[in-house]
Amino acid sequence: MPITEQAKKRVRQAAKHRDHNRSRKSKMRSLVKKVYEIDDKAKAEEALKEAVSYLDRMSVKGILHKNNAARKKAQLTKYVNNL
Repeated sequence: MPITEQAKKRVRQAAKHRDHNRSRKSKMRSLVKKVYEIDDKAKAEEALKEAVSYLDRMSVKGILHKNNAARKKAQLTKYVNNL
């Protein structure tokens, strides 16, 4: 258990940040799955654009490593191009 006020505050902040980041990661995964579920190339390209934009935002904010985001974007793009 935290002893000092500063440590207690850090515990509260960490919990808040964890919940916030968890919801963003969940949305990110949903957008990626949405791309893989679409069989129509035109619709898949629209979903890809949204997913790539969100992946970029998550990498800038530090929720996702930039190389991880780049890898996911490359895989999604390859999938859509092969439709």
